[in-house]
Amino acid sequence: MTIQFVHTDSAPKAIGPYSQAVKVERFIYTSGQIPLDVNGNIVEGGIKEQTHQVFKNLEAVLQEAGASFQNVVKATVFLKDMNFFIDVNEIYASYFGDHKPARSAVEVARLPKDVLVEIELVVYV
Repeated sequence: MTIQFVHTDSAPKAIGPYSQAVKVERFIYTSGQIPLDVNGNIVEGGIKEQTHQVFKNLEAVLQEAGASFQNVVKATVFLKDMNFFIDVNEIYASYFGDHKPARSAVEVARLPKDVLVEIELVVYV
């Protein structure tokens, strides 16, 4: 089994002892991405701005791993408040288009750095 740790400078550095993603054979598992810019600062704005930043980060990690959103088979969305679901869902759909991976969305008590959203992906290439 071949394991590759994925890192790109086009997404924020990991804020703990983990990789941005891990590629195992044809699967890629991203770590949860939160709305940090490449300098590690939380993007200003509300749930829409934060969700777009999360997708920018995920896109950079996927590109580094040789994949795109069209390769995603499962997404997990963590929300600070389920009332954000409608806005997040709209933005989510804009990145995936007609591609419809399996997905879970859960409300959590707290996210790292008190952000509003975190998303992780499972990808097959």
